Amino acid sequence: MKIAVINAGSSSLKVKLFDMENEMLLYSKLIEQIGEEGSDIQNHHQALQSLDIEFDEIDGVGHRVVHGAEHFSSAVLINDEVKRTIESLIPLAPLHNGANLEGIVVMERELPNTPQVAVFDTAFHATLPKEAYLYALPMQMYEKHHIRRYGFHGTSHSFVSKKAAELLQKDPSEVNLITLHLGNGASVCAIKNGKSIETSMGFTPLEGLVMGTRSGDVDPSIVLYMQKELGMSIDEVEEVLNKKSGLKGICNDNDLRKILKKEDENSKLALAMMIRRIQKYIGSYMVLLENVDGVVFTGGIGENSSYIREKIMDNKIVKNLKQIVVKTDEELEIATQTLAVIEKR
Repeated sequence: MKIAVINAGSSSLKVKLFDMENEMLLYSKLIEQIGEEGSDIQNHHQALQSLDIEFDEIDGVGHRVVHGAEHFSSAVLINDEVKRTIESLIPLAPLHNGANLEGIVVMERELPNTPQVAVFDTAFHATLPKEAYLYALPMQMYEKHHIRRYGFHGTSHSFVSKKAAELLQKDPSEVNLITLHLGNGASVCAIKNGKSIETSMGFTPLEGLVMGTRSGDVDPSIVLYMQKELGMSIDEVEEVLNKKSGLKGICNDNDLRKILKKEDENSKLALAMMIRRIQKYIGSYMVLLENVDGVVFTGGIGENSSYIREKIMDNKIVKNLKQIVVKTDEELEIATQTLAVIEKR
């Protein structure tokens, strides 16, 4: 069976086609800088239409969907109700869910009789205990409005934790890991006995680490100050926190490869802030796990920047932890889950 995977990021689109009989990759295309200045591809609709795929070869399509909230704790076959729910969750993942939904609509148009499956970034974190996923807000905020930590990058954390278990020659249900998915979007996950028990991203993908353009953790009162004292609208605040903060906000660049080559003080400061935040999370997760089998690095930065890995681990508390680098394959994980859903139909 041939499964196509559509993985739409905030400014990128990964497309892969797998022969699932032997998990062989048949086709792969990465389109970056979607919608950015100077790009020929202005939106995900154009990106999907530029693909060179024989659509009649495809038996199923798996779509990465970032936010499933409490509606979806596993991959599901897509229907109109699923699409409406994904659309309703766009405010919780404004950089992603809209693009994910657009990918679904375009592929349904190309393959109206082919099963389409949604695989959610949040699903892996459905095992978070209540004390981890609740915020210390009035309980009615959760009970009536479902405001809670959901976590993201679940397909990546799930995939690399299983691969790390193989490298450690342990069963996935026996490993305790701290997994670091480091890219333009970044998150940390504490995995105990193979299950997510804590993660840095929260109600939306904005919480947690210093990212490419996202602020990560900030004092909530800053948001109120921006509105009350600086006169900023809700949309302006959202734009700042999601698209103008993080590394870009500090040194006016969110490409780590370029930042590492710069010598100005703001570039150095941006790196120091990013590394310090990661170390803080590792330390807190060590306390939660008590026994850590290894720290797993993945994502574009985690896999490719030995400098960042060395700086993160350059601490007497963490330097003795086993360091594992695993190339993530979110698309293969999505294809695997998609196949399982199709076979259960």
